[in-house]
Amino acid sequence: MTTKHRPTNVVADRRHRVLVIKWSDGRECRYSFAGLRAICPCVLCQGGHANMGRPADKLLLQRAQDDALNLEAINPVGSYAVQLVWNDGHDSGIYGWEYLYEACLP
Repeated sequence: MTTKHRPTNVVADRRHRVLVIKWSDGRECRYSFAGLRAICPCVLCQGGHANMGRPADKLLLQRAQDDALNLEAINPVGSYAVQLVWNDGHDSGIYGWEYLYEACLP
């Protein structure tokens, strides 16, 4: 799989509870932890295989709130994605770089 948009830096800012990604085209995106958890692309969160591959719900990403949710770990998945591990025990979401780039709010 070829990825058009490549991250140059990925930082979990736990104080502000955001994931900050700087992209190769100079764009910087900030994703709230609650928003990322809400748009988890795994089959369970998406409601089955028929719903896989859809773009992220930007409104859900923007509005999600959960003050108890924390990002425990960020694991690389090849050169195309990251697996986010949440303190609620969920860890099956594979967030592709294109998925995250397209989800970025202006």
